[in-house]
Amino acid sequence: MNSSGLTAAPLVTGIGVVAPTGIGVEAHWQAVLAGKSGIGRITRFDPAGYPVRLAGQVPGFVARRQVPGRLIPQTDHWTHMGLAAAEAALADACVDVAELPEYEMAVVTASSSGGTQFGQNEMQRLYRNGPSWVGAYQSIAWFYAATTGQVSIRHGMRGPCGVLCCEQAGGLDALGQARRLLGRDARLVVSGGTDASLCPYGLVAQLSTGLLSTVDDAARAYVPFDVDASGYLPGEGGAVLIVETPQGAESRGAQRCYGVIAGYATGFDPPPGSSRPPVLRRTIERALADAGIGPSDVDVIFADAAGTPAGDLAEARAISAVFGPYAVPVTAPKTLTGRMYGGGAALDVATALLALRDGVIPHTAGTARLAPGCDIDLVLGQPRDCKPRIAVVLARGYAGFTAVLVLRRSTVD
Repeated sequence: MNSSGLTAAPLVTGIGVVAPTGIGVEAHWQAVLAGKSGIGRITRFDPAGYPVRLAGQVPGFVARRQVPGRLIPQTDHWTHMGLAAAEAALADACVDVAELPEYEMAVVTASSSGGTQFGQNEMQRLYRNGPSWVGAYQSIAWFYAATTGQVSIRHGMRGPCGVLCCEQAGGLDALGQARRLLGRDARLVVSGGTDASLCPYGLVAQLSTGLLSTVDDAARAYVPFDVDASGYLPGEGGAVLIVETPQGAESRGAQRCYGVIAGYATGFDPPPGSSRPPVLRRTIERALADAGIGPSDVDVIFADAAGTPAGDLAEARAISAVFGPYAVPVTAPKTLTGRMYGGGAALDVATALLALRDGVIPHTAGTARLAPGCDIDLVLGQPRDCKPRIAVVLARGYAGFTAVLVLRRSTVD
């Protein structure tokens, strides 16, 4: 029995993707394999007056085609994408929610910025026109639990629901919480996350960290582990996954299994100036122990890839300390999308599961020359065929959030 209390590791039976690399699992996956970037000039507003003018935007997403019309004015763009991804994931898993007990289905998502675009629009109405112009839905649309609530209501899922607010690490923490619920409080959990902070209000909030890249060349603005690394670019979107107990999946006749959540651990970095080291190394070791495997069993690492010299070096050192220098392939497909906060790690998990499914490791686009001290086998240039069986996904959020998830290729067809 692992630390979650489950005697059998949960299965991922469905995936829904709404990302700068495409809408839908296969559109995203083919873009990743081709190194087709979703990074470009921000078009949601005029970014000319801002130091960051590039981001990963979801192409061709039209809310009225994806979301019931009555929900559009009640919810933010972030929730629109979450609803669409959840719908796609349930369809991908061939789940008929009407056939499952409503109190045995749960929803756990990650959120970082919440409904920033909706909130900005309502604040503009307040300042320009007065309080009477602020809509009633402002009280719920910005709220970080809005997506969880709307997915739960839409699909009649009345089991234990929640939201994890851990910035970039939240997508892994949401899946970790989903794993805890399975077998005890639920048989099926809709989990993952999306984010949408590409509005002036959202971008200014991100600029306050000092971690965003101001390079104007889309091909070189976000290049983690590179000698020219200068920060990261923001992105929107994410992924939603259907996670089930093996017994639950079997009883409803699940048609596919992308992989198994074999291990998970989380930690929190000490405050700046502390003599204690970052927790990433220990968190990796705990996740491997939770999965019952050793470093030599891991076939690929999906890196957090902060894109800052200090952040990249710290991650590379943690990887080398656990696995050995250049000992295991490392990749960071998020250079094609930007860092998506609440949606980023969930999309990394989806991409890792597709890599396990198809026996290929996607490459890291953009990065050309590894920075000194980054002694890792970063997959560059093109995907690498190596039939991975076990993948480790790393995620670190602003202010110290850290999470690690271990995935195992499914033996179920």
